Amino acid sequence: MKPSSHIGLARRFRRSCAIAAASVSVLATAAPAPGEAPVTAASLGLMQGFPPPAEKRVTRDNISEYPYSRWAFQHIRELQPTRGIYRGDGPVSSLVTSPVDLDALSFSLPEDRTVNLATWLDESVTDAFLVLHRGELVYERYFNGMARPSQHQMFSATKSFVGMLTLCLIEEGAIDPALTMQHYLPELKGSAFADATVQQVLDMTTSMEFSEDYTDPDADVWKYGYIFGISTPPAGYQGADSIYEYLPGLRKAERPHGEAFLYVTPNTDALGWLTSRVSGKSVSRQLEERIWQRLGTERDGYMWLNDKGEEMNGGGLNITASDAARFGQMVLQRGRYNGQQILPQAIAERILQAGDRAPFNRYYQDPWYEHIGYAYHDQWWTFNTPHKPVSAIGVFGQFIYIDPVAEMVIVKQSSHPEAESEANEVNGPLIWHAIAEHLMQRP
Repeated sequence: MKPSSHIGLARRFRRSCAIAAASVSVLATAAPAPGEAPVTAASLGLMQGFPPPAEKRVTRDNISEYPYSRWAFQHIRELQPTRGIYRGDGPVSSLVTSPVDLDALSFSLPEDRTVNLATWLDESVTDAFLVLHRGELVYERYFNGMARPSQHQMFSATKSFVGMLTLCLIEEGAIDPALTMQHYLPELKGSAFADATVQQVLDMTTSMEFSEDYTDPDADVWKYGYIFGISTPPAGYQGADSIYEYLPGLRKAERPHGEAFLYVTPNTDALGWLTSRVSGKSVSRQLEERIWQRLGTERDGYMWLNDKGEEMNGGGLNITASDAARFGQMVLQRGRYNGQQILPQAIAERILQAGDRAPFNRYYQDPWYEHIGYAYHDQWWTFNTPHKPVSAIGVFGQFIYIDPVAEMVIVKQSSHPEAESEANEVNGPLIWHAIAEHLMQRP
């Protein structure tokens, strides 16, 4: 668990949130130092008082800026338009508890130090951390004022839900993954998506002129963010304010589709448009009917909207940690949960398969990935380690991690200062592998 090659390479994975870098706040604080607990929304007095002091008010302008994000990520509905994902009238499916004390479990990290789980949860600025093993809830911790009923922003973990809905329509014959996006969405003629197949969009091997570099304040991802209020456009901005206007304007890069993996969020928004066009229903409604009302969830979910009522399908889902765990357990159990087959078994088994490393490694030429074995398929991250775990992953530390060999599901919801951090994306998978090995020794 401590290959020396990780040390310098892991630093390449650090991408600070550009908003935080560009906007200096009187409350601005960094990630906690090793061994330190992070600040909380309550300790900072965020959104306390009637009205709250101006410097402690969370708004659309600082929604992704730390430490305001410590409050914002549990209260998106109070800051942005949203669309509900109704849980239905059925009973809540029980989570059988069988507590295992993992707090003192220690791990060796790439930076040549040892840390226990309790300390790492603080260092990685965790809001919720749940572990299911063999279908039992063995570990459940909440921080920063969060509790089991709290709904938390999932960011790009949303993509895996959209990928699953696309696979459902493929399984039903409503979508042919070998056909082009333009076949289903003529509006994409002339765009980067025009001659890309549905499968290439699912696997993020499209060729597109788009930068998702969070360290670059001029990157395309921030212009994309203007559409949904993730970032604030400058005065006089004349660009697209609708996802249906923005996607047709994206242009193809020089390389062919299918050659290399390139992570770009508009791929998922295009899939959301596709599934909505084919099904006649929004992504939130599809998710509600196919999954949420059948899981026995504890609470409704909801989807972030822009001011035009368009869903942020690339990263707008908000759900509780316990309901995320139910979802992960359903995938682990090959689509069966709450006494019924919710997802076709073939789709769940496809999700749990390891992705093709070849196009992924053509983009990520990095020995660290060779060690961990990241790959990507159908909007899910996969790990080519012995257990073949898969994960839904969102920026700032959101994970639904599924290890089929260990029969383990881990949910992590966070409000880390960095969009992608060594604490979460590098150390997280190493720690989860160790937790899996530990739990597999249970009688």
